Amino acid sequence: MKILIVDAYYHKFLDSFYKKYGPFNNYDEDLKHILAECFGTSDYYSYNLKKIGQKAKEIIVNDEILQKKWALENNLATNGNRFISKLQSLPYAYRLLGKPKWVQLLALDQIKRYRPHVVYIQDLSILNPSTLGEVKKYCKLLVGQIASPLPPEKNLRQFDLIITSFPHFVQRFRRMGIKSEYLKLAFEPRILKKIGKQKRIYDVTFIGSFTPYHMKGTKILEEAIVNIPINIWGQGIEFLSPFSPLRKCYHGEAWGIGMYKILAQSKIVINRHISVAENNANNMRLYEATGMGAMLLTDKKKNLAELFDIGKEVVEYSKAEDLVQKINYYLKSDKQRSEIARAGQRRTITNYNYLETMKQLIKLINRYI
Repeated sequence: MKILIVDAYYHKFLDSFYKKYGPFNNYDEDLKHILAECFGTSDYYSYNLKKIGQKAKEIIVNDEILQKKWALENNLATNGNRFISKLQSLPYAYRLLGKPKWVQLLALDQIKRYRPHVVYIQDLSILNPSTLGEVKKYCKLLVGQIASPLPPEKNLRQFDLIITSFPHFVQRFRRMGIKSEYLKLAFEPRILKKIGKQKRIYDVTFIGSFTPYHMKGTKILEEAIVNIPINIWGQGIEFLSPFSPLRKCYHGEAWGIGMYKILAQSKIVINRHISVAENNANNMRLYEATGMGAMLLTDKKKNLAELFDIGKEVVEYSKAEDLVQKINYYLKSDKQRSEIARAGQRRTITNYNYLETMKQLIKLINRYI
């Protein structure tokens, strides 16, 4: 089976990547170096799909430098109004204006040339509904993946199948008449070798976002940090109040390899979920933090015990006072903290690695294709 993974990266990560490295010589080289930064799901899908006998590759359709380099190498015109494109790239503006025309044209052309059996889209809003309709002419199954706020319904209805790591989204989609299946997120063990052994120089860290979707969790962090130091990295600092106590402990953004290195250098990693997760434990930090061998201290959710043995593989908290109390306890209890961290890492590497997840994904795809 031939599968094309259509991804979209945060613009802030792409900006930081090109600022650090600049464009390389050609499309393939650029893509290779971007994937090597281990941002998001990087090449974890294609690498592990190939290991189980599938053909697969990724494209990053909103990377303007990368995509327009591909267009140039393939003699494709990408003329368009740059002002309109910038507007379409703003958060929420796409609901009225759609996504940029060059994104649609180049992604569609790449799909036509690759002729995959399955197109697997990691961002359900990156292609406009009309583009998604065209894509379906060139594949057998159009699949989307979501673990974030919902895009417009007109986008959702274009998909033959929507995979989600939000348990509550599955029934929600099915009630809408949209086929949906549950699939957990995962960790890529290759990162451990890439990062290497690190000294755990940080007692407590938090890496995340501070958007309006994270307000409840941000408030807990703000209350906790008054009583205990927490090293903070993340995006969306502009959403914080100028007086937020988090600003005093903020170290900047952390992406890909840099983020994993911080996790590997942390004794305790705090996690909290976006509001649309509701009462379900589901985000990449669950697996990234445990996978890198830190003790995960995560917000209490009803299904957390289905994923990890609470108290033995991860630790949960319910409010700011509870968070502070448990940080203080586990920083003093080195042996217990280390045992929990090791057990959490074993669980993640054994049960929640991308190789096993891709095996599950292929089973789901085969049921629908």
